[in-house]
Amino acid sequence: MAPFSQAVVRLIRAIPVGAVSTYGDIATAAGSPRAARQVVRLLHALSAKHQLPWHRVINKSGQIALTNAAAFEVQKQKLLAEGVEVTDAGRVDLGHYRWMPPVGE
Repeated sequence: MAPFSQAVVRLIRAIPVGAVSTYGDIATAAGSPRAARQVVRLLHALSAKHQLPWHRVINKSGQIALTNAAAFEVQKQKLLAEGVEVTDAGRVDLGHYRWMPPVGE
């Protein structure tokens, strides 16, 4: 696995229960600030294989980005079960729940 991919997996695993991070936060900490879309692709491809807490990664606006209604609801329920407040529209207060990974990890 490429070093960027390894860093992304490590960072996503590090997101604490009850917190969220953004695709961009993960990309920046992994060394590639403009690679948020690559983080999305890696989450899609590697979540099951590496048992990643994919549900803790949301978009930069603080919203669940999934457009599939069933998948949206799964992510929302997983976050709620961990104590993260999520609005009906899928918005999370980043000021309260955001976990910022150390840059360069």
